[in-house]
Amino acid sequence: MYKERISDRLTNLAAIFIGTAIYAFGLHYFVISNELMEGGVTGVSLLLKYVLNVPPSYSTLIINIPLFYLGWRNFGKEAMLYTIFGVLSLSFFLWVLELAIHHQWLVPFRTSQDYFLVTLYAGLTLGTGLGLVFRFGGTTGGSDILARIGNKKRGWSVGQVILVIDVVVIGSSFLYLPKEKVLYSLVVVFVTAKIIDYISEGAHAAKAFTIISDHADKLAQTITQELDRGVTLFPARGAYSGNQKEVLYCVVYRHETRRMRELITSIDPRAFIIIGEVHDVLGEGFKKE
Repeated sequence: MYKERISDRLTNLAAIFIGTAIYAFGLHYFVISNELMEGGVTGVSLLLKYVLNVPPSYSTLIINIPLFYLGWRNFGKEAMLYTIFGVLSLSFFLWVLELAIHHQWLVPFRTSQDYFLVTLYAGLTLGTGLGLVFRFGGTTGGSDILARIGNKKRGWSVGQVILVIDVVVIGSSFLYLPKEKVLYSLVVVFVTAKIIDYISEGAHAAKAFTIISDHADKLAQTITQELDRGVTLFPARGAYSGNQKEVLYCVVYRHETRRMRELITSIDPRAFIIIGEVHDVLGEGFKKE
């Protein structure tokens, strides 16, 4: 079991590493070369690049350092491992690509006419990279950490917090960029979100877990601590055996599905798990009316 967990973790880290490489390539090759924008911390880094010529590889890392501290205090070491690795990998690949462009080993795609083509390919590469990162349990830090803290401390919706941050960052770029490029940037953000949803099986949609296990109390405690998700226990009796058991019910975001399955199997490999589609969730930790 221990070797399987190490293998799974290495697989996740490798996928996050590849995902951040694709994302960094999309930023430099399509977005930065055409002075387009992104949301979140990445968008702040791009503004610093356009206004003060600060390399995004440095600004992305520096901005995320205090967020690492906040995330570590609120979510613990285990939950922040993939996020820290994702940010470090992204900064590394941004730095490598900056060198490659500076020495003309890589010539970015620049255009003064067909921005629609640029936005489509930018959204495709950014979404593919982030989709891989999210699918294997990682993030690129930034607004994701702030959104999760807001959700935990204030009960704010994760998706709504991220949306507000993106709107503020992209909206502020109107002060420095032509409005046409800002509007094209919104197309990039939209396409990126759709690709992320497709690759990560719906990063902001949800899955419902129904779990029958002999270790219900330990599972409930672990899920609550590791994923910060509520768990409901139902008393049940097996029709054939007549044995009394407790059934766990828990709803998580789709990008948390893999981590949820790993937690369950690490505690009870014999657990009976039913995973269902959830089309809309209202309540604490999710969307609110």
